[in-house]
Amino acid sequence: MRHLHRSFLLLVLSAPLAAQGTQQGAAPTAPAMAAAVAPAVGDVAPDFTLPWADGKGARAEPVTLSKLRGQVVVLAFYPADYTGGCTIEMTKFRNEYKALFGDGVTVIPISRDSLSTHKRWVNDSSFQFALASDTAGAVAQQYASAGRGKYFNRTVFVVVFIRRSRTGASGATRSTAL
Repeated sequence: MRHLHRSFLLLVLSAPLAAQGTQQGAAPTAPAMAAAVAPAVGDVAPDFTLPWADGKGARAEPVTLSKLRGQVVVLAFYPADYTGGCTIEMTKFRNEYKALFGDGVTVIPISRDSLSTHKRWVNDSSFQFALASDTAGAVAQQYASAGRGKYFNRTVFVVVFIRRSRTGASGATRSTAL
């Protein structure tokens, strides 16, 4: 008898990007926050639903990771809209989107900023992707990207969906791309 488990796995995890802890106004990291552990390569990526905005404003439907089944998803946590390092990072994403991500990849930059700030920044910078708003920091906590104070750490996660099948006879587990 065959039993299928559908899940999504975090297959690639980049190291936190440079300049961690250099955000202005950031408070020292609390011991509880320091204990947060990011999902490791091969771990199931925590699901989430967040509001997001593009240049037209808030999108009608929030982004839900599990609804992106079948796509490669890049989650890019960053400290704040309109800051120097974040502007450089997102401009690089915009200018080199095809080379960095290719076709069929959904990029979801995430910060604490409001949807109205996201809308202005997308318009001012001509980003071709929407920005997600995690004002409470709950999703950043799940990915150990909450950072210090009100700013998120600059981290990038690549999530791909896989299907695991298990055969009753051998107990072997195989993974194939969806």
